[in-house]
Amino acid sequence: MTGKVPSFSPGSTVSSTLPGYVTLCLALQVHRLASAQFTVTGPDHPITASLGGEAVLPCHLFPRISAENMELRWFRSQFSPAVHLYRDGQDQYGEQMQEYRGRTELLKDDITNGNVSLRIRDIRLSDEGQYKCFFQSSVSDEAAVLELQVAGLGSVPAISVEGHQDGGIRVVCRSAGWYPQPEAQWRDLQGQLLPSASEKISQEADDLFQTEIAIVITEESNQKVSCHVRNTRLNQERESAISIAELFFPRVNPWMVALGVILAVLIGLASYGFWRQHRAKEMLRSDLERQKVDVTLDPDTANPELVLSEDRKRVSDGDRRQDLPDKPERFDYCAFVLGAEGFAGGRRYWEVRVGDKTSWNLGVCRESVSRKGWVTLTPGNGFWVVRLRDGGYKALTSPSTPLPVSVRPGQVGIFLDYEAGEVSFYNVTDGSHLFTFTDTFSGTLRPYFCPGLHAGGRNAAPLIICPVPAPAGGNLGP
Repeated sequence: MTGKVPSFSPGSTVSSTLPGYVTLCLALQVHRLASAQFTVTGPDHPITASLGGEAVLPCHLFPRISAENMELRWFRSQFSPAVHLYRDGQDQYGEQMQEYRGRTELLKDDITNGNVSLRIRDIRLSDEGQYKCFFQSSVSDEAAVLELQVAGLGSVPAISVEGHQDGGIRVVCRSAGWYPQPEAQWRDLQGQLLPSASEKISQEADDLFQTEIAIVITEESNQKVSCHVRNTRLNQERESAISIAELFFPRVNPWMVALGVILAVLIGLASYGFWRQHRAKEMLRSDLERQKVDVTLDPDTANPELVLSEDRKRVSDGDRRQDLPDKPERFDYCAFVLGAEGFAGGRRYWEVRVGDKTSWNLGVCRESVSRKGWVTLTPGNGFWVVRLRDGGYKALTSPSTPLPVSVRPGQVGIFLDYEAGEVSFYNVTDGSHLFTFTDTFSGTLRPYFCPGLHAGGRNAAPLIICPVPAPAGGNLGP
């Protein structure tokens, strides 16, 4: 039997080798793309980041080719040292600027498509400015320029009454911790702008801005005003409001007018102004006295280092830690103690004698605040507190607000107006207003006390809750 030798036509040869040619062409095309020129593109607008927050600086390649085997470098005015460097498939920290160490991260999830971003944490003012995003392959290199803007949202405005001026009451609004320079305004109940008596913006040692804006409120004007401080870069603002009650503008009957004329003749308008201011303070004092409540200390909440008196009216920092049950309601790390009384509404006022102590904290807090471990005292964590430490008085806003105190308070008054969302602090020694927190309250609030560390000398003295006179006792409603 004779076999037949098969034959192949030219057409059949081309058909059998076509898949190989296609594969080869595709491979060559991919190689050409990887070796070709590329461009680097970043955002066409500045990136804004908040102080203490984070920023993401994006860059991508065109065409969309992989950057896995490229050198990627973010730098500022100098090529080296770098803000962040990626080379040989991994991050390189040996050439990184000192101020960025531990704060940068290269986001590589889409690096095979030429998309990479640099995350910078814990944003500082010094981070503001231009960045260059540099890509280098074996045959080409390109860069794009990005701009980072930094913005700081300052403290909740602190409003204080600072005496009489031009027949009215001078009210000053202060706020600190802003960047860049903020805008400050007074507005009435309808949101209309009110003319300010003065305005001052200053840059502090940390390069953040502090604003101070004043207004004079007369008896004929709208007596409820709000202070607004805005960061135009973030398009965010903080505000506080204050009502100047009629007790600051006492109605004067005819004999008072006559007396005023006589006083003006005898001792001049200055003396009359002093009298009127004193009268307003007396009426404010009388109003607060009517809201006075009897506050005692809750021993179940007291840190083991605190010593409470038997009548639960005094607290001081001891020189040793007591062996007390570790109850859920007890502060185990911070030397705090709460009042036994809880308030879920109404208006309440109490006073605490601080004497010559060199440090203390006073205020109110939510009943639900954390009691274990380190506790940060801010309104966001449920604390509305004024502090004396290192010779300076501060309201513990976020960031804290320094308080100008001309007369050292030996006794501090705390006034809680639950429905109005206000906690006000007064220097009982000279009758001046120290600070008012404005917030929205929910749940039960309790008085808060911290006598400060036992450093011997004057600070060894206790905080003393002042007694309530018998006629004014009891918890009064609004």
